[in-house]
Amino acid sequence: MTHFTRPRPAVVSVGAVLTSLTLAACGSGSAGGTGGTGGKPVQGGTITYTHVQEPPCIFGGWIQQAYISRQVLDGLVTEAEDGSVRPWLATSWTTSADGLTYTFTLKDGVKFTDGTPVDAKAVAYNFEQFEKSDLNGTAKVSMDPYYKNAEAIDATHVAIHLTRPYPEFLRLITQGYFGIQSEHALRTRTKEQNCERPVGSGAFTVEKWNKGQNVVFRRNPHYTSWPATAKHHGPAYVDRIDWKFVADGTSRYASLTTGQSDVVYEVPTVNWKDAQAKFKHTIRYITPGHPVSFYLNTVKGPFRDKRVRQAFAYAADREAAVEAGFHGVIPYEPNPAVSQSTPGYLGTDPYPYNPGRAAQLLKQAGWKKGADGIYAKGGQKLRIRLVYGPGYIFTSEGATVLQALQEQWKQNGFGVTLVPATQAESWGGKYSGPDGYDAQASYWTSPSPAILWIVWRESTKDSPNGNNQSFYNNSTLTKLIDEANTNTDTAAGFGQYEQAQKIINDDAAGVGLYTQNTLIAVSDKLHGFWVEKSQGEPVFSDAYFTGKQ
Repeated sequence: MTHFTRPRPAVVSVGAVLTSLTLAACGSGSAGGTGGTGGKPVQGGTITYTHVQEPPCIFGGWIQQAYISRQVLDGLVTEAEDGSVRPWLATSWTTSADGLTYTFTLKDGVKFTDGTPVDAKAVAYNFEQFEKSDLNGTAKVSMDPYYKNAEAIDATHVAIHLTRPYPEFLRLITQGYFGIQSEHALRTRTKEQNCERPVGSGAFTVEKWNKGQNVVFRRNPHYTSWPATAKHHGPAYVDRIDWKFVADGTSRYASLTTGQSDVVYEVPTVNWKDAQAKFKHTIRYITPGHPVSFYLNTVKGPFRDKRVRQAFAYAADREAAVEAGFHGVIPYEPNPAVSQSTPGYLGTDPYPYNPGRAAQLLKQAGWKKGADGIYAKGGQKLRIRLVYGPGYIFTSEGATVLQALQEQWKQNGFGVTLVPATQAESWGGKYSGPDGYDAQASYWTSPSPAILWIVWRESTKDSPNGNNQSFYNNSTLTKLIDEANTNTDTAAGFGQYEQAQKIINDDAAGVGLYTQNTLIAVSDKLHGFWVEKSQGEPVFSDAYFTGKQ
C-alpha cells in the first residue's frame, strides 16, 4: 500500500531515529537498495514487475502515479542517499542572495521522445502547469504559496522565482511529481492522450496501457539524461518493463517465488522473512512524510474536546497492535505529524498505552461509563466513526491492526465503528467534511518536513486547506511552520519544525500509528534494480539480466 494524496472537492523522516534504515537492502543489495552485480549485463529482455494499484493516469499527484511516471519523465534534480540534492536534467544551479530565485543550467542537447528539445522554455512551461493544472495537485501544494513564476533566460538556463525564501524547495522537487514533459505534447494533445502516454525524456516510453492489467514500457534507445545517482551511464539495458497490477498480496508474492515476476512490490509482512531467506535482494523503504495516522475531527463531535482526543490516544496499545499485525516488520509510529524517516523528526511517544490515564481524562471531561462499558455524556454515547481506505491505504494486515485497536478502544469505553471507504468515495469527497467522520486514517509521502505546511496549516476563507483533515485551525502553528519553511538558517528552521510537531502532539490533533513502508523483493536473476531516496520510486533504467531471457 502506498501514499494517498487525496484530491479534495476544493483540490486529491532523514530522521534522527532510522536514518540508516530508510533504505535497507539485504543479501547482495547495498544500503542504497541496489541489486548486486551478478556478472556482465546482457542487453535486452523484459522485466516483469508486479505492483498493487493502478492509477487513473501515468502521471499526477498520487504516489502511485509518481512511481510509474518516474520510468518516463526526468526531473530537474534528484536526491542522493546522503540526503543531498544532485543533478539530473539540471547540471548545476545557483540561488540568489535573497533566496528568491533558483537558476538552473540544463544539459544541452537532451530531447523528449517526440524529438522536441528539453530546453528552458519547456521546463518553465512545466512549472507553470504544476501551479495551474488540476492533474497534479501535489506538485502545486508542495510549492504554494512560495512559487511565483518560471522564466526561460535562454535555451539552457531557467529561473524559478519565489515569493519568499523556501530552502526546502530543492528537496521537494526531487519527487516524481515534478517530472518534466514535452511542452509540445502538453499543448497539442488532449488530456486523455497525455494521461495515457505522457511524453518525457526518460529511459522508457509507454508502449501500451492495458487498463486493469498492465502497462508495457519500451526502452528509449536515445536516452542521454540519466541522473547523477544512476548506477550506469547510457540507455536502459532491458527492452521492456511489463508493469502488472495485482491487488492480492499473496498472489503478488507467489508470482515471484514461481518465477513469473522479477520484482514484486509490497511483499506481505507475513512473507517478509521468507523473502529475505529466498532472495538475495530485498528492500525495506521507510517512507518519509506524514505517516499512517489518525486525523481527529477537532471541530465537530466528541473530539472537539482535547481531553477526549488524548484519552483516545491513551486507550489503545497501538505499538503492540502494529507489532502483532505486521509481524515486527513495519515500525510503530507515535508521531502523527511526520514519519521517523523525515528530516527534522521529533522522536517521542506523547501517548503510550495508559488506560488509567484515559479514564481520568474522560472523567475530567464529564463522561461516565455506562452499563455496557461505553462512556456517555448528556445522553450521548461516546461513539466514534473511524473512516479508513481498505486496499489503497490499508492492506489486509493493516485492517487487522484496526480491528485489534477497535476491540481495545471498546474495552476502554470508546464505541468505535470502522467505516470502509472506497477509493471512489474518498476521492469524490464523500468523507471530506466535518460531518463525514470523527477520525480518519491517511498518509502523505514527502522527503521534507515542509509536509507540515501541506497537512497541518490552518484552513481559512481566503486560503482553504482541504488537506488538513483534522480541521485543526491553529494560527500559532501555521505561523511557526511558515517561519520554518522560510528560515534561511537551516538549524533554526529545523528547530521550528520540531516545535510545530510538539504543538500537534500536545494538542492530540492526530494520533500516530505506523510508518508507511515499501517492501520489495527481487529475483536473483535481476541485478541493478534500486529505489530512489525521496519517496521510494522504483528505478529500472539500471536493471539488467546476466543470462538469456
